[in-house]
Amino acid sequence: MFRLLAGDRPISVIQGKGGYGFYLSRHLIRLESTHGKTNRNDFMTDCIVIGGGLIGMLSARELKKAGMDVLVLDKGGLGQESSWAGGGILSPLHPWNYSDEVNELASIGHQVYPQLAGELFEESGIDPEYYRCGMLVLQSHKQQISQQSRVLSWADRWKMQFFSVDSLAEMKSIAPGLSAAFEQGVWLPDVAQMRNPRLVKAIKGSMDRLGIHYKENMDVKKINIKNGKVKGVVTPDREINADQVLVAGGAWTAALLKGLRQVPDIAPVKGQMIIYRGQPGLLNTILLAENRYLIPRKDGRILCGSTIEHSGFDKSTSETVGQKLQLSAVELFPGLAELPVEHHWSGLRPGSPAGEPYILRHNEIEGLYINAGHYRNGVILGIGSAQRISKMMISDR
Repeated sequence: MFRLLAGDRPISVIQGKGGYGFYLSRHLIRLESTHGKTNRNDFMTDCIVIGGGLIGMLSARELKKAGMDVLVLDKGGLGQESSWAGGGILSPLHPWNYSDEVNELASIGHQVYPQLAGELFEESGIDPEYYRCGMLVLQSHKQQISQQSRVLSWADRWKMQFFSVDSLAEMKSIAPGLSAAFEQGVWLPDVAQMRNPRLVKAIKGSMDRLGIHYKENMDVKKINIKNGKVKGVVTPDREINADQVLVAGGAWTAALLKGLRQVPDIAPVKGQMIIYRGQPGLLNTILLAENRYLIPRKDGRILCGSTIEHSGFDKSTSETVGQKLQLSAVELFPGLAELPVEHHWSGLRPGSPAGEPYILRHNEIEGLYINAGHYRNGVILGIGSAQRISKMMISDR
């Protein structure tokens, strides 16, 4: 005799002449024997998502909303790598320097995130802290002149408001307390942010509400491929069958696809950050100067980031780097010199050429898909990427 379980819940089994059957369209199912010794321990689902970071979870959510049964597997906890560690700015840094591909995905994020934040809050009970605080990009006179045409073209193409700021008085009206060293810049009032740790918790809560299956601390040993077609994955204790597998492994994506002829050019890029504990209202907008930024949270904390380090999968922090980040923070906003640094951490971004993500079908393996390589822009590009890959996968079914 056998019994069928979806998650941990028994499902009715229909007995016929040929054995046991069930009326269920490929929900996550475990088939096990009730006769003491288990003869089979197989799992089935429509789609397996390898990687439970922001990109994997958003993709799973889109696939579930389209009617697919999804299982998310992560080697650690959901959302605990770069998705947790990032700053959550809902814009590429210096967006006029990025390709149309990146800005197209970012435009989707600008349009969708206000509503998505509300949905996640309602489904999870966790506020991801969508906060339209604007971003002030600090520039030298030379930079302002050289980039002016690109900024104008970008703003017109993607329907983003911007204002050139040409005096210290104007700068300080936007960001009181700003260093007097900066007298020119570009003000982007529509740029928002999300608070990464709360965002990933909210998405996880949404997955629970929507009935999306996931397994944390589950390493994928290999992707099962037979005759050029995906059959599922192999984990340390079982095989899981699926017709489609989506690899959203962030910085680990290339390793997950090792052995295949076509592997995306994705490598880990470490970023170290610090956060100050301040009072609400001290800083009310994001400040960006070159690759350094300050991000004010609603509760008064101010985040400073971030470094760009090509050091493999090393996630250690450095006291020297921490001191450099503090120096950068104070150069931007001198009042931070009086505040304590509450925390110093690092994360591994999935670096890719020109910061453009891979959102595609594998050219040689039917049923294998990739959504990875978002580099510094995982949050703002995430929902557009999830929508694009889910439409692709659904159309292929």
